[in-house]
Amino acid sequence: MTTIVLTRHGHVSWLEPVRFRGLAELKLTDAGVAQAEATARRISADWQPGAIYASPLGRSLRTAQIIAEPLRLPVQPMDSLIDIDYGAWQGLTADEARERWPAEVDRWFRRPDLVQIPGGETLQAVLVRAAQALRAIIGRHPDQTVVLVGHDSVNRVILLHALEMALARYWQLGQDPCAINRIEASAEGFVVHAMNDTGHLREG
Repeated sequence: MTTIVLTRHGHVSWLEPVRFRGLAELKLTDAGVAQAEATARRISADWQPGAIYASPLGRSLRTAQIIAEPLRLPVQPMDSLIDIDYGAWQGLTADEARERWPAEVDRWFRRPDLVQIPGGETLQAVLVRAAQALRAIIGRHPDQTVVLVGHDSVNRVILLHALEMALARYWQLGQDPCAINRIEASAEGFVVHAMNDTGHLREG
């Protein structure tokens, strides 16, 4: 059985106001660094990971490096964990994108599984690569705990895959910065034990 500790990167500037972040390189804010440090304390106290994988984008790599420090583990970048490609929407707020693509943006917030983002990626494409990442990680670490540091979108898709839920349910899952999700993977499939746990961020 593989235990997957799935977390999201810490706070970045494009969360306030919310912008389509995607493949943009964004640094952790001071709040984001503090969140990552709290997550590192929680993970090192509760688990003994054998490996840490992260999206190659800087905000996830930095979060993973902070988590890895007390564990004395290397961070392994994994392209399949990268954020969704928002194409022409990247850097825009929803209102700004809606000025040019009103139907597509409205559909994104109602039925994201039916949207082809202009110049970007579909949720189905994210699911394919996220599922490939999970298979590879489980194959490499069949009896270990593994930390994955991803993004809002890819983490939601991983959780939907583990829960055998449709991509249409995308907005029904929360995924806050540095939230912890715990998934167990075995030959029988996945069991999700915790989702969007942010209790460690409120301690102290």
